Amino acid sequence: MRENYVESARKQFEYYQALGEKSFAQLNEEALFWKAQEEGNSIANIVNHLHGNMLSRWTNFLVEDGEKTWRKRDEEFEDGIQNKAEMLEKWQAGWACLYEALASINEENFSKKIYIRNQEHSIVDAVNRQLAHYAYHVGQIVFIAKMKAHSEWQSLSIPKGNSAVYNQEKFAKGKHTGHFTDDLK
Repeated sequence: MRENYVESARKQFEYYQALGEKSFAQLNEEALFWKAQEEGNSIANIVNHLHGNMLSRWTNFLVEDGEKTWRKRDEEFEDGIQNKAEMLEKWQAGWACLYEALASINEENFSKKIYIRNQEHSIVDAVNRQLAHYAYHVGQIVFIAKMKAHSEWQSLSIPKGNSAVYNQEKFAKGKHTGHFTDDLK
């Protein structure tokens, strides 16, 4: 069961990573830095925040508090990223840190307590906390990307008007195993 949980969580994280990357691919570089309002966040700001959060939460995940003393959270929302290449580098570095930490979870350490700002979490709670946090921010990225792409936007899920066809294809397979993300790649 523990291995199933970690594998399921990894697949969910991969799904949200892919949604972000499919959104980036639909935009020009300028759109990644666009803000709907002066006090709002651009996609680049959100990526910078995710990068900082991921490095803080997942570096030495099993032995150190998830809020590192070296993290400067407020600066994550400033316009520090200069271009798309730098943004993508931070995006990849954050996810790599997360996946390395997930790979370190095993039978021997699964019951270990994790701390985030001195608050105790089970591994399941710590992972779920981050999964929900990243889904929240990836949703923001998708929303901004969709606004900027306008009519050029290509749906990342079931396009409007195609639900019946999609469901027909799914039910035609019969009952089967797998993860819902297996068909989304």
